[in-house]
Amino acid sequence: MRYAQGGGLTGERRVFREKLRMEAAERFAQGDENSVIAHDLRVSVRSVQRWRRAWSQNGPRALASKGPASLPLLSDELFAVLERELAKGPVAHGWPDQTWTLSRIKTLIGRRFHKSYTVQGVAALLKRHGWSCQVPARRALERDEAAVRLGEGDLAPRGRTVAALDAWLVFEDEAGFSMTPPTTRTWSRRGHTPVIRVRGRSRRRLSVAALACYKAGEPTRLIYRPCPDTRPDGRKSFSWKDYRDLIQTAHQQLGGPIVLVWDNLNTHLTAGMRRYIADRDWLTVFQLPPYAPDLNPVEGIWSVLRRTTTANRAFADPADLITAVRRGLRQLQYRPDVLDGCLTGTGLRRQPP
Repeated sequence: MRYAQGGGLTGERRVFREKLRMEAAERFAQGDENSVIAHDLRVSVRSVQRWRRAWSQNGPRALASKGPASLPLLSDELFAVLERELAKGPVAHGWPDQTWTLSRIKTLIGRRFHKSYTVQGVAALLKRHGWSCQVPARRALERDEAAVRLGEGDLAPRGRTVAALDAWLVFEDEAGFSMTPPTTRTWSRRGHTPVIRVRGRSRRRLSVAALACYKAGEPTRLIYRPCPDTRPDGRKSFSWKDYRDLIQTAHQQLGGPIVLVWDNLNTHLTAGMRRYIADRDWLTVFQLPPYAPDLNPVEGIWSVLRRTTTANRAFADPADLITAVRRGLRQLQYRPDVLDGCLTGTGLRRQPP
């Protein structure tokens, strides 16, 4: 008989089965029939017959549990060693890419512990210890992990400044949306790949800048502004004056000091922007570490928007694209729980007032 654990019954089931056998031994001493005992204990008559033979030869001790049928090839201590080896990555063990597969883990177990596993056995081993097959997140090679610390690490000065000024913690980011939308998963009959009809020839893009505003005791706010279509200088992206106007609008709506956190975009570092920040005593600005978009909750807002409002949609014209993006952002403005979830995804949490 094969069991899901790959080594007989679990410890709980062994205790349960031993309890049944001991109850049967008491019934044997009372002279009950095998069929009656099997009916009462809800087991087969053949099992009761086997238990009676063992009991008649060696007494109740013959029905005691003998422990697990077999021990796993890798103990918990050896699996901890395996986890440390897996944490080094496949490249450290000679493979060209950074993806762990079951066959590679099987090979690693053979090299490191000289034990033979099947691919199915490796899958069962990993699942028993809480592992699963996942889509990895991407990180830039240029990213300095020493400068990127979550929670109370690198972003802690921002939190102390926010508390001292009783200010809003505001994260800023910008994103572009095109007439060719992102694709998300959909259901289809197995073996028949579904087809999504989208616009593929338009090069029109829409740029949007957004501010995610957090403060203890206040509902989370989302303030956004699309990039203007027509400019005298022909510029197609945000200028520092556009960011200035967006920050000024946020200050008027929030009605309090602002601690602004954004990335190192060159437009954020222009001389005009620096002068504007220096002249406002209600504005304090911090720069995010390079190549650290996972610290910005606005990135999560863009991800939600691309998975819901703009996904799998054939836009009729640029105006339809603008309307869809505006509608999606407007809906998120009424979902502070989603905005708070984007903040939690960065490793930060809102503290009570």
